[in-house]
Amino acid sequence: MHTSHDPYVRVRGAREHNLRGVDVDVPRDALAVFTGVSGSGKSSLAFGTVYAEAQRRYFESVAPYARRLIHQVGAPKVGEISGLPPAVSLQQRRSAPTSRSSVGTVTNLSNSLRMLFSRAGDYPPGAEQLDSDAFSPNTAAGACPECHGLGRVHRTSEELLVPDPSLSVREGAIAAWPGAWQGKNLRDVLDGLGYDVDRPWRELPAKEREWILFTDEQPVVTVQPVRDADRIQRPYQGTYMSARRYVLKTFADSKSPTLRAKAERFLVSAPCAVCGGSRLRPEALAVTFAGRTIAELAALPLAELAELAGMPHGTSEAARVLTEDLRSRIAPVVELGLGYLSLDRTAPSLSAGELQRLRLATQLRSGLFGVVYVLDEPSAGLHPADTEALLTVLQRLKAAGNSLFVVEHHLDVVRGADWVVDVGPGAGEHGGLVLHSGPVDGLAQVAESATARFLFAPPAASERQVRTSGDELTVGPVTRHNLRGVTARFPLGAFTAVTGVSGSGKSTLIGEITEELPGVGRLVFVDQKPIGRTPRSNLATYTGLFDTVRKVFAATDAARERGYGVGRFSFNVAGGRCETCQGEGFVSVELLFLPSTYAPCPECGGARYNAATLEVTYRGRTIAEVLDLTVEGAAEFFADTPGVARSLRTLLDVGLGYLSLGQPATELSGGEAQRIKLASELQRGRRGHTLYLLDEPTTGLHPADVQVLMRQLHGLVDAGHTVIVVEHDMSVVAGADWVVDLGPGGGDAGGRIVAAGPPARVARARDSATAPYLARALD
Repeated sequence: MHTSHDPYVRVRGAREHNLRGVDVDVPRDALAVFTGVSGSGKSSLAFGTVYAEAQRRYFESVAPYARRLIHQVGAPKVGEISGLPPAVSLQQRRSAPTSRSSVGTVTNLSNSLRMLFSRAGDYPPGAEQLDSDAFSPNTAAGACPECHGLGRVHRTSEELLVPDPSLSVREGAIAAWPGAWQGKNLRDVLDGLGYDVDRPWRELPAKEREWILFTDEQPVVTVQPVRDADRIQRPYQGTYMSARRYVLKTFADSKSPTLRAKAERFLVSAPCAVCGGSRLRPEALAVTFAGRTIAELAALPLAELAELAGMPHGTSEAARVLTEDLRSRIAPVVELGLGYLSLDRTAPSLSAGELQRLRLATQLRSGLFGVVYVLDEPSAGLHPADTEALLTVLQRLKAAGNSLFVVEHHLDVVRGADWVVDVGPGAGEHGGLVLHSGPVDGLAQVAESATARFLFAPPAASERQVRTSGDELTVGPVTRHNLRGVTARFPLGAFTAVTGVSGSGKSTLIGEITEELPGVGRLVFVDQKPIGRTPRSNLATYTGLFDTVRKVFAATDAARERGYGVGRFSFNVAGGRCETCQGEGFVSVELLFLPSTYAPCPECGGARYNAATLEVTYRGRTIAEVLDLTVEGAAEFFADTPGVARSLRTLLDVGLGYLSLGQPATELSGGEAQRIKLASELQRGRRGHTLYLLDEPTTGLHPADVQVLMRQLHGLVDAGHTVIVVEHDMSVVAGADWVVDLGPGGGDAGGRIVAAGPPARVARARDSATAPYLARALD
């Protein structure tokens, strides 16, 4: 037994996911990096085992009643772990934050600013002091009564509701009204109310037009329908609803995305006239600090806000203490390269990397020590210039007496670590072993490590002949966020990388590329959003591969004899699925005071299908066993079934051979989801020119996987298509035909094109933050 002063976290017999009984010792009070190709099992070791066990132990110390209220992870599959301190996890959440969540709420900086206004603000003469809640748009005490604290209101106008005023109401002048019977009913009701529905709209008196479109009254009238010769219709009671009321009601209440989208066409969203978009009550906006309202300060970039807080503000002790607190909280955010963000920037508009770094900055301030921080690729979405700042911050967390376990692919972060745990050698069932656990330079001796190859002998970037069809795509001038009148040119039939520090405007620029622009043709945007929200969506169903597999099973003799069609082999519909678990494969077991656990279904044992369906086999395997195959295994199994083989080949081409066909969408990383979408695109027969847009496609990829992915993307260009990527990985940028570099800084310090041209030319650009790193990659 090790003493309590054991300097190592010792893991014995870890079998989570694909780990094969792993034993490993990782030092405490050190920066330890977990590396390995995508899917090798490094996250299963760091998050699925070490962090999950630390969390389970913490929950055991919580009162049983309170334990029921916390979402808990079950116990990890591991023999034992000793020397484990409490752990804090900072993962790249793929969840969507709400529009009320902002930079200020994520970092708790809003609380400090509200306290400053409440205690040290300048109030109008005679006004009473407000509580800090009165400065929050998310509370009843602070929210503007007109827009309920959202800052925008949806309005409509006569021009939007009636695009063609030469038509009469009967001819469909009111475009916003519903079609079919519902629209006819409203016209008949209007007729019954005595309005002229046959006169052109523009000839109706202004007062009548106003009432028809905007009234909130809902009069009821008896409608006498026009008698058709072939059917007799009886009079009925019809209720009138104005066009504005119909549009707003549909937009607010409809569950149908199509109806909502139609309603949205007739609405303009404008800043709220009462609060001017500041989201707050007039009482809160009357209070100032340094001559500005809280809304004005929340709109400043954080770097500017810190400067303002640093100036002398009167003699009050409260102001001095609160501005110092605010500055010390902003400092780590600015240090992590996020000084261009403002407090009121909404959380949904941030990238996953920005959100994780904001959480990291908050931890820096928390002053915890003796904790293990488990981080998931903190360098994701970071420009090489910002990676150096990240390493400084990690070293500071370590110096404060903490341990850092970081899952990371970025080679500069690996080089800066004290210890490296390399998992591999391959992905999925070919991985799950620890190849090396020790100081970084010791990894050079490990022949089968993919990480060692790139860390110690990186392949040289080949100078390529610039491919281009001679035509180009012009985007802009764009004025949005921090871009001001920027026009960019992208060569068609080439591979273009868009670079620049975080917040320089890259995603905003490529977001302006649409199918309407001349030269685009078909546009495919491949992002990292999840491919499904529930475990029922999986790799096989998303790629359409499963439809073909079900047809193969339905065509077997056994299935024909029993009269089983294709639907019998779906686990989402009654008939073939196991009804005990409804085709989920597991059931939730509620245990009083303990986390509810998922156990394999007692009826089907996790197979998802009922016994009768599982009697049908194809080449000796049931449909459930086929879903358990990895892409690689399935490619051999279905080698002579063209429809299935083609889909599987494209999945292998993007390096996803290790995933199983039945892998639930909820268990896939953002990088995996993006490559599955790319594979689905690649398997379509391509007609005509297509423009592929990818936002940071190498996020979450090991350098070995990046090579595989780049082979595919360059293949698309060789086939005559255009590929544009936003990218921070300099090995990818060095291999591009053309580079558009934005900057020079983030936020207001960026937003213009610093350099554009072939990589070698951009690498020589004077005021580009990217140039020195690109030059290094080219050398």
